[in-house]
Amino acid sequence: MGLILLEALGAGLVFILIVWWTMFSGRKKGELHDEDETAGNDANNSDEKNPPPKA
Repeated sequence: MGLILLEALGAGLVFILIVWWTMFSGRKKGELHDEDETAGNDANNSDEKNPPPKA
């Protein structure tokens, strides 16, 4: 019984480690957001201002 509890604790710790790693391993400045999101003007949301990311 103790071995099952120890294994469950280890799996829980691995799960928490994976969640922690994925939460804080993203972009350095966070997610990119549109600056003119509230304006609703299609001219402000052109592809020239927001090119696709370079691979």
